[in-house]
Amino acid sequence: MPENVMPGPVNDLESVRESVCIHTRKIFDSCRDKDCVEDLRFYPTEEAQALLETSQMAKGGTAELLYVYTDVEPVSFNRGFYSIDMRFFYRVTLQVYTGAPRYTPVEGLCVFDKRCILFGSEGNAKIFTSDTVLDELDIPAAMRTNLPVAVVEAVDPIVLDCRLSTPPAGGDVPLTEIPAFIAESFSSPLVLDDEEERHYYVTLGQFSLVRLERDTQLLIPVYNYCIPETECPGNDQDDPCGLFRSVSFPINEFFPPNTVDTPTDYATARNYCASR
Repeated sequence: MPENVMPGPVNDLESVRESVCIHTRKIFDSCRDKDCVEDLRFYPTEEAQALLETSQMAKGGTAELLYVYTDVEPVSFNRGFYSIDMRFFYRVTLQVYTGAPRYTPVEGLCVFDKRCILFGSEGNAKIFTSDTVLDELDIPAAMRTNLPVAVVEAVDPIVLDCRLSTPPAGGDVPLTEIPAFIAESFSSPLVLDDEEERHYYVTLGQFSLVRLERDTQLLIPVYNYCIPETECPGNDQDDPCGLFRSVSFPINEFFPPNTVDTPTDYATARNYCASR
């Protein structure tokens, strides 16, 4: 079975049982980015602002990607291409020192705007669908046009730097629009005004994938139904020692390495930057 589900040309036509037409989304174009976003304004919560006013030092901690707003618009004079505007909303946690032996975590909002242009082909069909309801009238869905759909995949960013600075001449670009559910993700209201003389700025490292998809019908070969061949594993609550025996011995915890290498993968780099 494994050799039958790998993508690529079909060589063994005898294994194909039939050809079927399916309705799915086809990826017309995609790209990947490794953005180093410098000097994002850090909007603290009211609780965080009170601590930052008396802080002696603040350094980077961790960041969580809360939401990515996307907007797709056709590019003028370039048929089939679309601009994708994205706004990334982050919950950033900084480590603030106020004279206590340990740092105090404070959280706030950072926003990053990004745009890319991808090919999404053309389609002028109007699409009408309905949701079937038993013993009642079907519920018609709203009409939509056959436009491409933008899909953004991203991981939580890495906090690379944090600095304290005075606002630039003319002030920062005001942040005027925040979705309600973003504001509700924080423990207290956000401080968005520019009355403070000192602002914190954060540098983030963001990995993302962006693609344009469009509804289409494809003719594909079928080998068989996807029948699972492995049993569902379950924890044996009556044998906790059996679970413990399956855990590898943590040798590195007892024998520290002689040298510390600079991290090269995402997971190690994120933990490395957060603990500096």
